Amino acid sequence: MTLIKKLIFSSFFLCLAAICLAQDPSESESCAECHSGAKKDVSVVTAAVVDKSVHEGTECLECHAEIKKLPHEEKLSTVNCGACHEDAAENYKRHGMFDVGPGNDIPVCADCHGTHNIIGPDDKKSSVHPLNLPDTCGNCHEDPTLTKEHTFLPKKPIQTYKASVHGKATTGGIYNAATCNDCHSSNGSAHQIFAPGNPRSTINHFSIPNTCGKCHEAIEKDYWEGIHGQLTARGQTDSPVCTNCHGEHTILPHADKRSPVSSAHLAEATCAPCHESAALTEKYGLPAGRLASFIDSYHGLKSKAGDVSVANCASCHGAHRILPHEDPASSIHATNLQTTCGKCHPGISSVLATTRIHEDGGLHQQGAPYAVTIIYITIIVATITGMLLYIMLDFWRQTRKIILLKQVRRLSRLGVLQHATLMLTFTFLVITGFALRYSDSWWAIILFGREGGFPIRNMAHRISAMIFILAAVMHLFYLLTKRGQSFMRQIFPRLTDIEHFAQMLRYNLGFSDKRPNFGRFSFIEKFEYWALAWGSLVMFVTGVMLWFDNFFVQFFPKGVLDVMLVIHYYEAWLATLSILIWHLYSTIFNPAVYPMNPSWITGKMPRSQYEHEHPGDKIEDLPE
Repeated sequence: MTLIKKLIFSSFFLCLAAICLAQDPSESESCAECHSGAKKDVSVVTAAVVDKSVHEGTECLECHAEIKKLPHEEKLSTVNCGACHEDAAENYKRHGMFDVGPGNDIPVCADCHGTHNIIGPDDKKSSVHPLNLPDTCGNCHEDPTLTKEHTFLPKKPIQTYKASVHGKATTGGIYNAATCNDCHSSNGSAHQIFAPGNPRSTINHFSIPNTCGKCHEAIEKDYWEGIHGQLTARGQTDSPVCTNCHGEHTILPHADKRSPVSSAHLAEATCAPCHESAALTEKYGLPAGRLASFIDSYHGLKSKAGDVSVANCASCHGAHRILPHEDPASSIHATNLQTTCGKCHPGISSVLATTRIHEDGGLHQQGAPYAVTIIYITIIVATITGMLLYIMLDFWRQTRKIILLKQVRRLSRLGVLQHATLMLTFTFLVITGFALRYSDSWWAIILFGREGGFPIRNMAHRISAMIFILAAVMHLFYLLTKRGQSFMRQIFPRLTDIEHFAQMLRYNLGFSDKRPNFGRFSFIEKFEYWALAWGSLVMFVTGVMLWFDNFFVQFFPKGVLDVMLVIHYYEAWLATLSILIWHLYSTIFNPAVYPMNPSWITGKMPRSQYEHEHPGDKIEDLPE
């Protein structure tokens, strides 16, 4: 008996020792010894946290079944939630474009639902509650690294969603407003999310009307009855669906002026991209030019002026149940036009209601509008031509009167030739240069045409540039002559020019009655000359680098050529505006010289005019 007792006690102590050496982690209290915050660098997960979650009463080892002894391995494998949630695991086999499996950086259950503090979706603290779901999805879909690696589209979907009518409704407490799951979840399961190219996807082109129709049932019905819905049902991929008109994530109320379906933007931003497409109008036999004819109509002009109550595309054709005009059910069928127009014009007659709307008074019309157009064009051409002829005769008479006055020589004959060459080449450079930049403008098309226009403009621009450079070289040689050296001494800036500028300001402001005693060249003419010299140098350097870009790109990075292009373009604007504003005023529109200073034609100007403009110069010193 004593031996049996000894064996029993020995066995008891052996078991107790085994328990001390390796605890059996069958109870959550054992886990709490480490995970209650008593030890550093160990996550605090007490039973209290789990008991406040949907897994209340669940033992740790029910999820972490791989743990067999304590202390356990530092890194545990991902918990298999599918052991309990079989249906969810079965549905969650794909996430967008990616298969669920090891090695993929797609979300696991814990990424969306949390770990130990999982709360039901109806709780506002839950990560999958409508208030928080966008941010939960945004953890991946707005992560710059993941976005770049997987080319997520669209960019910044959560940011744009929050600014949309759906996002604002959710934030405002309307939790049945559309969130990520409502649009992207297939078969009613938030765990089935497919890429848009997948026919099973709720955001597939042919599924979008049904997806939006879950909330907007009446609109969905109207859409499928309309011509757009009929085309979609037939499998046409270029037929518009909800997102084509309203947007994807940035869906704004139609009353918001930023919305593509607002009254201000509907015609141009939403309807025109399809109805002005050459490919689509040809494919479906649609009339072209509808946007232009609407914009030039009464309704279009009023809309352009900011009237949001005037009729737009949807007012006449409908917003979702859009039907061809030959369909008796269409709002623009001949028998329904009086009712349609009567919404804005009560009591409108049937005759007036059938008046064509998409007309702009252009030459494409027939009947009375066409006749009135021809009459007015004839009147305009005849009137303006007569005005121009009269002005030219009057201008010539006034100029001839000035030329007949006693003249003094202002420019030498060589100077007149240089100015004429400069004037003509500069004008051609401006026209051909801006025609290259604004090739689709009406004036460029009139001058050079559409077909083959670029080679013609390009060649004309370069020929003008070469003549301009040749004229500049001729001028440099002229400066080496005795007369040229005299010219350089007189045109060179001096301190007196600053005094003359200040004195001219006082004179023009009425603080002084005395004008400066300008010599042969005033500060105005000196400024023009040196600005021309500097501008010519800039245009020469940048123009040559752009002309021979294939050569210079071997020595300079492309960014340098981009900078040269910008300088060339804006220097052209600066030169053109300077000539139009500064030079033409000084030589033509200045009251003291109007109708012009004729020296650019004859090299001479009236003596009285010269004495007024250059009182500090001796007339006898002028070149003959």
